[in-house]
Amino acid sequence: MSKITKIKGFADLFPPESDVFTRMESVARQVFGRYGFVELRTPILERTDLFCRSIGTETDVVQKEMYTFPDRKDRSLTMRPEATAGVMRAYIESGRHTQEPVSKLFTSGPMFRYERPQKGRMRQFHQINCEVLGPVEPHADAELVLMLMRFLTELGLTGLSLQINSLGCKECRPLYRKALSDFLASIDNAALCEDCRRRMETNPLRVLDCKVPGCRELTANAPTILEHNCPECRTHFDAVLRILDSRNVPYVLNDRLVRGLDYYNRTTFEVVSDSIGSQGSVAGGGRYDGLISQLGGPDVPGVGFACGMERLALMMPGEDAPRPHFHVAVLDPAAQDAALLLAENLRAQGLAGSVGFGAGSIKSRMRLAGKSGARVCLILGGDELAAGTVVVKDMDTGEQETIGRDAVAARLLAAGA
Repeated sequence: MSKITKIKGFADLFPPESDVFTRMESVARQVFGRYGFVELRTPILERTDLFCRSIGTETDVVQKEMYTFPDRKDRSLTMRPEATAGVMRAYIESGRHTQEPVSKLFTSGPMFRYERPQKGRMRQFHQINCEVLGPVEPHADAELVLMLMRFLTELGLTGLSLQINSLGCKECRPLYRKALSDFLASIDNAALCEDCRRRMETNPLRVLDCKVPGCRELTANAPTILEHNCPECRTHFDAVLRILDSRNVPYVLNDRLVRGLDYYNRTTFEVVSDSIGSQGSVAGGGRYDGLISQLGGPDVPGVGFACGMERLALMMPGEDAPRPHFHVAVLDPAAQDAALLLAENLRAQGLAGSVGFGAGSIKSRMRLAGKSGARVCLILGGDELAAGTVVVKDMDTGEQETIGRDAVAARLLAAGA
């Protein structure tokens, strides 16, 4: 019978790779908790209409990348391609806006997009998301960016560039969209890629986000959105930059930064690395003041970001896994019960370790102890079983001593375990 293999674009993560993800989530909880964020867990499956209405039907995500299928009642369901839409749905459905003026929510977990797998980009990938719902002030944008940069710093990441832009609002963006459309109509658009020719009609701003060199060259002189920001948007953006300056956070103004989702307005940002290849964006987000009302909720403003965990993992410095405190080596089958009980007593004291199941020669048992990486090996044979003792061997120095089994926990704790 042939073996069953994993699906292309999906990955199994064993240690040390899984340890990196666990450490990332732990640091996220510590940092975000300092800023008053609480964790929300949302379903992986949502109604397809949620993403069509939030992300935009003309985006590449909705048109090309979503895992969508009918259920047994012929309802269209989609495996979430991003987290924000699900958070907004949960926020609206729970009526949380009636319970608190500001909600700070973070989520983490798998997302799904059907695209060509490559380094740092899988069909099942993982994100850490943060959303601030309620405040319209630019200080919320700035605080969120500051928190993101603190999180990345505490992960030990270096060589990052914060890129930032303002996409304007419903008042000034239509004027910019017309100016950009007029510009695109004046160039040889036949030389643009197929996606850009389609975007010219559906969402001209997305042409600026194209990575094809020929398209970027043709649009190099396109009008910039910052030039078309209304006074209110300019004031908002200036306040964000002023706060970043006051904290000495370096940034790059990138007037081509439009992000890939339709719901962003005003502040938008990305954090980019030049050390992980073409997929250099490791985090990004922005403000989405009309999204909640667009999904049938109240008119509550919001701002948020997402971090791609696979891409962050490529950059994180290695960290040795903690060593187990002990390994119990059993030399006599009759001592197996006592060995298991000894290990349980030690674990109850906060110590970590394993038991070698089955008995064997001292040589084979010590080989297993060495593979475990434990600091000490607790050797339990027939003589030790009868005497109520155990041999404690230091795996680094080779020194050993015989002590009572009821004294092992104190001995290990005193040694700094």
